[in-house]
Amino acid sequence: MSTNRLAEETSPYLLLHKDNPVHWYPWGQEAFAEAQSSGKPILLSIGYTACHWCHVMNSESFADADTAAAMNENFINIKVDREERPDIDQLYQAAAQTMGYQGGWPLTMFLNPKGEPFFVGGYFPNEERFGQPPFKRVLEDVSKKYKEQSEAVTTDATNITAAVGAIWTRDLRGPLDPRLLDVLSVHVAQRFDIFYGGVSGAPKFPNTALVETLWRSFLRTGAMQFPQLVQITLDTMCLSGIYDHVGGGFHRYAVDERWLIPHFEKMLYDNALLVDLLATVGVHNRVPLYKVRVEETIGWVLREMMVGDAFAASLDADVDGQEGAYYLWTAPEIDATLMGTFAQRFKDVYAIRPEGPFNGKNIVARTGGAPFPLPDADEALLKRQRDLLLAARQQTRKALLRDDKVLADSNGMMIAALANAGSSYGNAEWIAAARKAFAFITTALADGDRLFHSWRDGKRGHSAFADDYAHMARAAIALFEVTSDKQYLDYAKRWTAVLNEFFWDATAGGYFQTAVDDTPLIHRVRTVYDAATPAANGVMVGVLAKLYLATGDVSYRDRAGNIVGAFAGDVGRSFLAMGTYLNGLETLIAGLQIVIVGPHDSQKTRELITAVLGRSLPNRLLMVIDPSEELPEGHPARGKAMENGQPTAYVCQHQNCSAPIANPVTLSQVLQLPPRQPQPGQRPQ
Repeated sequence: MSTNRLAEETSPYLLLHKDNPVHWYPWGQEAFAEAQSSGKPILLSIGYTACHWCHVMNSESFADADTAAAMNENFINIKVDREERPDIDQLYQAAAQTMGYQGGWPLTMFLNPKGEPFFVGGYFPNEERFGQPPFKRVLEDVSKKYKEQSEAVTTDATNITAAVGAIWTRDLRGPLDPRLLDVLSVHVAQRFDIFYGGVSGAPKFPNTALVETLWRSFLRTGAMQFPQLVQITLDTMCLSGIYDHVGGGFHRYAVDERWLIPHFEKMLYDNALLVDLLATVGVHNRVPLYKVRVEETIGWVLREMMVGDAFAASLDADVDGQEGAYYLWTAPEIDATLMGTFAQRFKDVYAIRPEGPFNGKNIVARTGGAPFPLPDADEALLKRQRDLLLAARQQTRKALLRDDKVLADSNGMMIAALANAGSSYGNAEWIAAARKAFAFITTALADGDRLFHSWRDGKRGHSAFADDYAHMARAAIALFEVTSDKQYLDYAKRWTAVLNEFFWDATAGGYFQTAVDDTPLIHRVRTVYDAATPAANGVMVGVLAKLYLATGDVSYRDRAGNIVGAFAGDVGRSFLAMGTYLNGLETLIAGLQIVIVGPHDSQKTRELITAVLGRSLPNRLLMVIDPSEELPEGHPARGKAMENGQPTAYVCQHQNCSAPIANPVTLSQVLQLPPRQPQPGQRPQ
């Protein structure tokens, strides 16, 4: 066969395998029916477009005729794009960990015809290497065991499936003392690397939710150990090799503790979360480095990641099977490209060496010891040199494979990031881009109030997951704050209603990952743990808290409280995986309702808005209302008016509002962080 059943799919990852001699099936009833009728076990392979070792296994094994023949003879082979079907991926990643395998991609899972797992692995080489068995031997051994030890396989599959089910059905309910936030923040801080930032050890992932937890702890307490850890984390990431200094944007993670050597794929969601975090932290004291990285990263997104008005999922790490080849430079290549521009200055600042750290080549990283920023003339020269390198990279190197499917959850993250960064830094173009992307999602990926998870080439993919509704609702609230356009608040309400109707666990609380009317898997996942992206249940605590702040409707507050209680029993043990949950909890506990009453086109109204946006306030909900408007019943600022005919702000918390504030300087002072906690023997400041 010249092509297999993947030829009709739209996923770029699945299409990479359409010419394999493997008789691949996409996930679906046809594959399982064939497994039932043939009596063959299922070989499930899960990966994604930007995954380096997925490509290696494809070229070594799936494209090999002998390996494919063994797969076709003994297995029903299913290929899954984990970005298209995060529900399948999360379920079988949990199964892999239950079976003692750490998980990751590619995931190679063997199932019985019911979909129950009995053997697991990841990347298998085509020949024995570093103690790993060759893939053909694995295929032979698994097939032999399935045929000759059927009772043992059945027992294993039953036990594993039950253990996986127990993960999702555990009763994690419990009380949660809000004061525990301060204790848990200290525990998070203790896990951070004091020299290079991030959670200690390698590899290092951005873990934006945990960094935000530390930042919120600083804003809440004034304790200086928290911003020090945040600063060292963000500074090192922004200056080291995990950041693409030539073209902008952050790579997925670093393989070393210094953030120097990245795994080179770029994911939309990572960059959205980092833009959002850098803007949140950077607006405090107006940190120049963070502003520049936000500008450059958004510049990369708008230059290279657009799909219509929305955004593509990822850029590959490889060129022709060579990881990072698109981004690496030899010293002579730098010299030739920057000829006549004082190349040595660039090489000094960006630590370019004759023998670079990645297979002898250099990763452009601002680790040469020069401070940031340098004098304006130096920075202008470096900018010109980076532009020359970018042009050379685009003109002389084979383009990276781009996964151009549009994912609702990832786009929701980027829309929120653009809205928040645009408001923080006064960039109307970013806000306009966020509004256009939002309109794209609500047109191309929506059917009434229901969403689809993915879209490519005019075709919608699977129905939306809880993550899609959660992140798009968060994006809608961000746009509502920035634009005062009530349509966005209405979207957030409607998507929350969908979650409540189709995803809510009426027994234990919290949202399932899949809708009740979705095709069932062997288990229905319900989780609060952040993985590559923030968990829907954690996101929704914050979304529901802000809907309560905006509307005064206590049902939103109570629903958020139900989610908190549903998982509170595990927070002491699993707090490192629950950063988004903890951040949402703080918004629920200490949310600020900032209401500005004044004409939208008034200069004084805009000055009050600027005062709010000039503060780092992750717990805020900003509402700008015309004097003719009325706030909803239950809102503590209902009935508040302009003072002496001037635009006026009210800051409300715990159903109590401040006195009217008409001066933007006074408003900014009211919103400043709490005083620093006094040390023993010191007087309070």
